[in-house]
Order: sequence, then C-alpha cells, then structure tokens
Amino acid sequence: MVTEKAPTSLHQRIRSDIEGRILSGQWPPGYRIPFEHELMEQYGCSRMTVNKAVTMLAESGMIQRRRRAGSFVTRPHPHIESVALDIPDIAAEVAKRGHSYRFHLLDKRRRKPRRSVPQERDVASDGTLLAVHSLHLADGRPFALEERVINLAAVPEALEQDFSGIAPGSWLLQHVPWTRAQHRITAVNADQVQAGQLQVAAGTACLVIERQTWRGEQCITYVKQMFLGDSYDLIARFDPAAATRQV
Repeated sequence: MVTEKAPTSLHQRIRSDIEGRILSGQWPPGYRIPFEHELMEQYGCSRMTVNKAVTMLAESGMIQRRRRAGSFVTRPHPHIESVALDIPDIAAEVAKRGHSYRFHLLDKRRRKPRRSVPQERDVASDGTLLAVHSLHLADGRPFALEERVINLAAVPEALEQDFSGIAPGSWLLQHVPWTRAQHRITAVNADQVQAGQLQVAAGTACLVIERQTWRGEQCITYVKQMFLGDSYDLIARFDPAAATRQV
C-alpha cells in the first residue's frame, strides 16, 4: 500500500525561503526582513501563516524581533568554532569513488529520547524524536551502519518521509540548512550485532563518527555512523592564511 506524502506546508516554505537567504549571505546580519504584511502579499497567505514562520525563525535564533521596528537577521554568536570535517553525503561519496550505492532502512520510529544518550535530549525539543536505523552499502556490501535521530519540532516533514529511496542524511542536506556542527571520532570494535549487520567478524576494528547539527540554537539531528576501519579515510585541509585572517 502506497501512502501519499503530505506536501510541505506554506509556513515551512516561507521559513525555508528566509533561511536560505540568510545562510547564503543575501540577507546579512542586521538586515531587516520584510514586514509580515509584505510576506502576506508575497505568498498570498494569512497573517497567522506568516507569523508562525517568523516565530519559528525567532525561536531558532536566526532573527530577532523588535517591537514596531520589525524583524532583523541576528549577528553570529561571538564564540569561534571550527569544524575540521564537512558534513559528507555518503551516497555522493560512495558514487565519487566509483562504486554503486544503495541504502537499506532497518528501522524507523517515533519515540522518546533515551536517558543514556544526552544528545538525544537536545534533539527531542517537543518530547519525542524520529529515530532512523539504517545501513549504507557499496557494491552490495555493507559500508556503514547509521543510527540517527531527528528533531520533529524543527523538521516535522521528516515524519512523512519513508526513507526507502533516500538516506535521511542525504535528505536533510537537501532540505534543511544548518549553521553549526560538532563531530566526535572514536575507534571501536564491532560487537556481535554490529558485526552481523556489517558482515564481518565480531571485534573487527571500526571508526565511529558522532555528529550533532544545529540550525541557529536549535539542534536538528544527532547521528552515529560506524564505518569499517579499512573503508573510510578522514582528510581535513587547512589554509594557514585563512586561519591567520580569522584571529
């Protein structure tokens, strides 16, 4: 049975359009975004719809509302943060290496955050989250295990995705802009269950990447990816001149 997917609501589209302009630099810090009545005319919608989109942007920290003056793009937080690794699209990376990519969904469910995983509490801003457990394959062989949770208050449309044809990470990169990310990299040995899913012997060396991604002050997703130790390289390139300019 095929379930018809709900279309993206108008307030989500308005929010996404404004976010895109902010993150691209088209609307820099301090820029006044259009007044609500201007957005109502542009999108042909009610004030309630526009207000909902603007409220979500303000709650995420991307804009600041000033009484009678309007809403303005906020300035970046004063702390300096450097991410040595970009956020990769595994499907694109596998294809770039000349292999055939396939994605296999193992489990998808809405649930409460686990107390043992503090990062999940950051994601479950409305008390629940979307948990997706999946397997990435290259040339039909397991390439990486992935456990991901998504903030449904920030990305409600994720609940309508069945993720049978596209990995959640690829979908998020295409539909949800991010402003900040944090990586944690560890080396582990696969346990019996993980080894079975990766089709290797228990105890095989693996590389684990944990990542949290934010949009403004709102945590969008937390993911834990396990790669076979001999199948993934981490390469970070630095520009000393650029680093000097930032000091």
